[in-house]
Amino acid sequence: MELAALIVPIALFVMLLGAAVMVIWGRVTHIKRNILLGKPLFFYKTWAQDWASKDKKNLSFQTKAQNGVFESQLLINDQMQAQGRGQSGEIAENEAAKNFCQQERIDHNPSRMRNMLLIAFGQKKMFERPFVGFMHLVIYAGFLLINIELLEIVLDGLTGQHRLFSSLLGGVYTWLIGFFELTGLLVTLSCLVFLARRNVLKLGRFHKPEMQGWASTDANLILFFEMVLVSLLYTMNATDSLLQARGVEGYAHAGAEPMRFLCSQLVMPLYNGLSDSSLILLERVAWWGHISGILGFSIYVTYSKHLHIVLAFFNTYYADLGSRGQMKNMENITKEVKLAMGLIEDTAAADEPLDMSFGAKDVQQLSWKNLLDAYTCTECGRCTSVCPANLTGKKLSPRKIMMDTRDRLETVGEHLDNHNGQWVDDNKALYGDHISREEILACTTCNACVEACPVNINPLDIILQIRRHVTMEEANVPDAWKSMFANVENTQAPWAFPASDRFKWAEDLQK
Repeated sequence: MELAALIVPIALFVMLLGAAVMVIWGRVTHIKRNILLGKPLFFYKTWAQDWASKDKKNLSFQTKAQNGVFESQLLINDQMQAQGRGQSGEIAENEAAKNFCQQERIDHNPSRMRNMLLIAFGQKKMFERPFVGFMHLVIYAGFLLINIELLEIVLDGLTGQHRLFSSLLGGVYTWLIGFFELTGLLVTLSCLVFLARRNVLKLGRFHKPEMQGWASTDANLILFFEMVLVSLLYTMNATDSLLQARGVEGYAHAGAEPMRFLCSQLVMPLYNGLSDSSLILLERVAWWGHISGILGFSIYVTYSKHLHIVLAFFNTYYADLGSRGQMKNMENITKEVKLAMGLIEDTAAADEPLDMSFGAKDVQQLSWKNLLDAYTCTECGRCTSVCPANLTGKKLSPRKIMMDTRDRLETVGEHLDNHNGQWVDDNKALYGDHISREEILACTTCNACVEACPVNINPLDIILQIRRHVTMEEANVPDAWKSMFANVENTQAPWAFPASDRFKWAEDLQK
């Protein structure tokens, strides 16, 4: 009987832990597939190897490319001397390689690591609004610190022990658990503040049209969930302390004083009147509820906006390092212009397919970084709260752009799963079915949304790519835009007069 009493809880715990890990791993694999759309992230290695296999002299560039180091001019000079190639062709190859690595975010690793540590780990941009930043830091730090205790709970579950670390750490253990409880108290207070901001004060950015329904419920649910986990921790510790004080077998430690923890001792009087068997039952319910809640929380996060807890680190690492607000040229257009001007040589094979699609209509035409942005979105609404289009009553909401992209990406993922990983047109698209023309044309490209995002998400890039599709593929833009495009083509300026007349306005100043 004693052996069974030991083995059964361990077996149940292993099954619970294993089931949670399997669900989480399946969900992580699904999200990764969706973000990459079947294409591996670091396929630049294959590209570099293919290039090197054609010419062994390029191996030095391959090594430097993989390390994110670019010394283009030195490489050009070395290779020109060794191979006698033309300068224009060599510049084109090195520039293309450099652009490729920038696009895939594999350059400037120290700067990227600094971004990640300051913005994701250090919460730097959250403190642009100090009060909210502090509250968020408390919840974030509490999440990290309290989960340290999870290590002991897991080991207790796997070994059948009770408070495995208490005998190893001695008096430090009581202090450590007290610190975790104090952190939990601060987390609870912060959650109450955030719930009040959403449901009592009803701040405007939390009640935009895109936040109706599940989006609002999700935010409230996760805050409530965290408070329940803290209350279970207090219940577990308070009942445990009482059982130790009563000398109940399995809880009392020989020769050791009963442990009383910093915060849970305040709720011990609530349970004083319970019998030993009732306390044991309550302590076990709280213990199993706490670990089950944490595992359930971990699964839920993968379906929730709170996935940013993990993805914020990746998103800030792979964020753009270029000039703020810089708009990237379309590579196929740039190549055609350079070919026409004789700046590069056309090295493409005659049978090589030419990609002449412009912009993006659906998620498959967006970059993997755009899709990572969508999954990282915290739905905090800081982007929308500073968007001049939204503030002046336009339909555009940068937050909705990210939410729509994620929703469409999930739909595409489910569609792929239903067709054995093969894409079959579902007659839907991101533009048209989720994002409207009115939203896209309302954007002023001011970059305010990008600046405001606490985890370096770039809604503007998605807006620009869809707007390029609307403009260049569908030509579905206002007449004023069409006139401006015609003027730029004919007179190299938005105004309908030749360049020779451009400074006539200044003639009156000379009189």
